[in-house]
Amino acid sequence: MVESISVKFYPMVETMTDQSLALEVFLKHTYEDIEKKINEIITDQKILTILKEGKRLRPLLGALSFKTCTGGNESAALYQQFLEGTVAIELAHGASLVHDDIIDGDLTRRGEPAFYIKTGVDNAILIGHKMLVLGFNLALSHGDRIAKLYVDAWGGTLDGQLSEINFNSKDLEDVNITADSKFFQVYSRIIDLKTATLFSAACKAAAYWAKASDEIANLLAEYGREVGFAYQLADDLVDLEKGEMIDSVVIPLLTRLEKRTAKNGNLKHRSIRKKIEKKSPEIKKLYLEEISKHVNKAKKICNSPVLPDNQFKTFLLDAPYYSINKMLKEIYINI
Repeated sequence: MVESISVKFYPMVETMTDQSLALEVFLKHTYEDIEKKINEIITDQKILTILKEGKRLRPLLGALSFKTCTGGNESAALYQQFLEGTVAIELAHGASLVHDDIIDGDLTRRGEPAFYIKTGVDNAILIGHKMLVLGFNLALSHGDRIAKLYVDAWGGTLDGQLSEINFNSKDLEDVNITADSKFFQVYSRIIDLKTATLFSAACKAAAYWAKASDEIANLLAEYGREVGFAYQLADDLVDLEKGEMIDSVVIPLLTRLEKRTAKNGNLKHRSIRKKIEKKSPEIKKLYLEEISKHVNKAKKICNSPVLPDNQFKTFLLDAPYYSINKMLKEIYINI
């Protein structure tokens, strides 16, 4: 019996506009496939509530990596296996959001009350743990290599969260922060571990599911890390421009811009807002430079001859610009 092949056809690309449209069509179809798989696997309504209306950025980037490796010629069974793996990624990401909201004291998530506000802190913490267990079991069902990748990625996310907590409570209150490299050292480490790690793992796991070589898997892992880094920078820039207070970003950033030291206790809420408004052009410039740097690194990786040449490789090249510009559109910026 001949095994069926999972093939979806996307518009032929002739212009940049056509290419962007083809990428958008691919992402839309893949998003629908991921949602369907989530609802097939997850039966707990509380967990489904947490996962509801997620952007699925990590699985979508993983899908581009997967398809780049297979050229879109994978079997239906292999594609379903990949989709099952994306659920594990979303469970880990969702759990991190639940716990982040508790730690940060955020009251809303995706336009609704944060999960811990609805259910209480105790329930939210335990549901988050349950999500991690479900995700690990899914990863383990795909073999030791995927399971180890899952655990390592979650370990990195935890290290990033710990760095952020310690940065907030210790570095900003007890230690003078100089203008030189302190901001970039700590802030970059937080992003690398807390955000970029899961992006990286999603792309590397996708290569594993596609049965690609270790060289390709490692290359895609680096690609995911760079895109994740750029995405988080863009997300923080949007927050800063909207005037949302992020202690771990605003205070050290202002310190760097003003070329002096500062202590958290000396910076009041109102004065911070004024300083953000005053320094807005410099803030935009700093962030856009860093975003472009990481996007260009991702672009360089995409152009590696090691990766197979096909339409999905082109999508992989365009994806960072597409996702980041979509976010920056909120503050009328484009890279």
